[in-house]
Amino acid sequence: SLQRSLCEASGSRMIISRTPFRISFFGGGTDYPVWFREHGGSVISTAIDKYCYISCRNLPPFFEYKHRIVYSKIEHAAKINDITHPSVRECLRFSNPDSGVEIHHDADLPARSGLGSSSSFTVGLLNVLNAYQGKITSRRKLFEDAIYVEQKMIGEAVGSQDQVIAAVGGFNRIDFQQNGGVDVTPLTVDYEVREALQSNIMLFFTGLTRTASNIAKKQIGLTPERQQELRELHSMVDEAIKILSSGSKGIQDFGRLLHESWQIKRSIHKQVSNSIVDDIYNTALKAGAVGGKLLGAGGGGFMIIFADPEHQAEVRKKLSRFMLVPVKFSDQGSQIIFYQ
Repeated sequence: SLQRSLCEASGSRMIISRTPFRISFFGGGTDYPVWFREHGGSVISTAIDKYCYISCRNLPPFFEYKHRIVYSKIEHAAKINDITHPSVRECLRFSNPDSGVEIHHDADLPARSGLGSSSSFTVGLLNVLNAYQGKITSRRKLFEDAIYVEQKMIGEAVGSQDQVIAAVGGFNRIDFQQNGGVDVTPLTVDYEVREALQSNIMLFFTGLTRTASNIAKKQIGLTPERQQELRELHSMVDEAIKILSSGSKGIQDFGRLLHESWQIKRSIHKQVSNSIVDDIYNTALKAGAVGGKLLGAGGGGFMIIFADPEHQAEVRKKLSRFMLVPVKFSDQGSQIIFYQ
């Protein structure tokens, strides 16, 4: 038995996944099951060229622990149930790998910042664990499994768009059906329109981090009282697509629609925004921006500011104390970038 274990230990496996973060433009809040199971929901969202990386290798049987997990903390666990990190614990329970594993997480941008990082982590981890066990999984199966792990196994108050865009990538309209089905439609906008859209987007880090599920729980609880607001946010998906279809000359209308959606979103409950966020946004508007929004559930993290390139120098100057992160759209969903 010992000889067999030593032989198995020598056959090491190392796999690395790369999974994009996302920017959600319109429809956020309608991707919660409590809403779309009754009314249907839609979002416009894009993957961006900022990623989380997860490596996984089999852990040789020479240690007193079976699993090692390295993220902002380091965990050693003899059993899966001993793991503190909820996504790692439940993804391992879901995947049930055939040996002890060592998992490392690295990311281009900080967690809890409105870019769907927790779902990117779950999607990337499931992807790498599937590859670790020699499984080939479709992108649909990948996001469906991630939604199940986050909503059912972990029990987090999260929507369903982040897992989809992390798995699929690209610039998409995502529709959530009342029967639970998910339809992903790539937005095949003209190249000039896509370039104009990207050139008008400025991504600022507010310096505030928060736990999105805490804010989301309150928003979910207010759903019966905020049906009008959610219907308006839902309808803006179609409006935005009409703007994108009209050509690059009307791209500023996309930013103005973002402004309208942000005003509705921040009215849903008081923790969506705060005085720091409001100050950043109002300063950007005074400097020439036409719109924008805080990304994710609210409370902090990253904010997109929509401004014509000719006004962006002034916006950068006025918001110089906040970090500006260059960003482009990405067509790639979660990928296995190393397999040995």
